[in-house]
Amino acid sequence: MARIAVMGAGSWGTAVGKILADAGAEVVLWARRDEVARGINAEHRNENYLPGIVLPGSVSASSDPAEVLSGADEVVLAVPSQSLRGNLETWVDLVPAEAGVISLAKGIETGTLLRISEVVRQVTGIDEERIAVLSGPNLAREIAEGQPAATVIACSDEERATRLQDAFSTRYFRPYTNTDVVGCEIGGATKNVIALVCGIATGMGLGDNTAATLITRGLAEITRLGIALGAQPATFAGLAGLGDLVATCTSPLSRNRTFGERLGLGESLEQAQEATHGQVAEGVKSCSSIRELSRRAGVEMPLTEAVHEICHEGGDAVEVAVRLMGRTTKPE
Repeated sequence: MARIAVMGAGSWGTAVGKILADAGAEVVLWARRDEVARGINAEHRNENYLPGIVLPGSVSASSDPAEVLSGADEVVLAVPSQSLRGNLETWVDLVPAEAGVISLAKGIETGTLLRISEVVRQVTGIDEERIAVLSGPNLAREIAEGQPAATVIACSDEERATRLQDAFSTRYFRPYTNTDVVGCEIGGATKNVIALVCGIATGMGLGDNTAATLITRGLAEITRLGIALGAQPATFAGLAGLGDLVATCTSPLSRNRTFGERLGLGESLEQAQEATHGQVAEGVKSCSSIRELSRRAGVEMPLTEAVHEICHEGGDAVEVAVRLMGRTTKPE
């Protein structure tokens, strides 16, 4: 039985821990707070993030990273993208020398404009063949309930991706493999920004035609950026591209869509954060770095520019929408 450390006991980290345990692994979750770890160990539940979900007996937890990482065959990184570097710098000496790393984070690091796998390589010095990313239409609550879903495990080492595919396979969770790490990471980071736009439109009272337009044009700008950075175009038509984008843009379980809806209702960032239990959507943090990355690559991303203006420059959502619709017409 493989021992897998999952560093982060939020909703998605906990759901992934359940997947891995159901697939036959011994799983140890790192929880930032002692009370979360105690609840998992005593009651096999994480009521803070996945209330009502019973975890397998092979899942345990600790707030001590050394205890969690000791003897781990694989290390799953399940903390937000913008806090990953700081956490990883405190964990790096504790990671077993032969362990592989799997990133669940979806974002572009502020300041450096690095993808998350690049941050992992920079901090740990691990060869890229030992780093994988997992990305797809994966809403934590539905998967924790055992609803069927699929995902992509991307790694430059195809054999390693196939081994991880087996480690994550259950009757309800179907992983596919891919060697396009760049495409999977760009798709995962940028879809959060487009989901904010869709949420804003919903909050403004706009309907399905608008949502379909935003998803489609959002996919176009995501694909343009990905190709400019070396990704494979086909990746964006798959689970880590279109699949993840649709789920995040349309589901009320999506934090980014829900946060955007509050902004569309006229609330401030602070009010939207209060309404979403004190959590800021990943797209709010990542839109600035994605915008800067697109400008550096010479790629036009009007929806990303719009989100940045609304979230960080005090732009009015209605005025920004009118300006978007008034852009110069051109071939699709």
